Amino acid sequence: MNKLITFEGVDGSGKSTQIEFLKNKFDQLDIQYLSIREPGSTVISENIREILLDNKNSQLCSEAESLLFMAARAQITSEAIIPTLEDGKFVICDRYIDSTIAYQGYGRGLDIPFLKSINNYATRGNIPGLTFILDIDYELSLHRRNRQENDRMESGGGDFMNKVKGGYHQIANEGERYKVINGDKPPKEVFKSVWQIIVNSYGDMNDQ
Repeated sequence: MNKLITFEGVDGSGKSTQIEFLKNKFDQLDIQYLSIREPGSTVISENIREILLDNKNSQLCSEAESLLFMAARAQITSEAIIPTLEDGKFVICDRYIDSTIAYQGYGRGLDIPFLKSINNYATRGNIPGLTFILDIDYELSLHRRNRQENDRMESGGGDFMNKVKGGYHQIANEGERYKVINGDKPPKEVFKSVWQIIVNSYGDMNDQ
């Protein structure tokens, strides 16, 4: 099984917290891994991230937004993900291909088959072994974020985010790699579910 593990969900769903729990667990077990975020984690991808999230770029059209995400994804896949997987290590990724389908496809209303096609091109067909979708109520996600200012993607509002949330529900039906977790629960309880799924999927982690 591919050792790429991705975490998906609307902003404020608890992805970062669950990734930290997983990193700590891997550290305890001396399991080698690379933790990255999307877009970002390489010099080029981080520069693209600044463009995508800057509120000054409010005129960025949906098509350009999608292609910028793909450019950042292609770079991180080539520079970081594929080499790490080839070394036999785990890759933990905060967002990946499914974010584009949820946000630009279901959220922005762009052509989903086309987005899937360019996703495949950008990643060279690299598909995660496991994808956790953290499902959370939109109002709770707002409370958790609790920021004075949202970035450009977070500024889409409730209607947009609910479309994204619904999109993730549709995506979850597309394959066995998707695991929907109730993100409304306490973080440690959520991680118990995450870890059990990882053990069931990859076997005895002491052998990794």
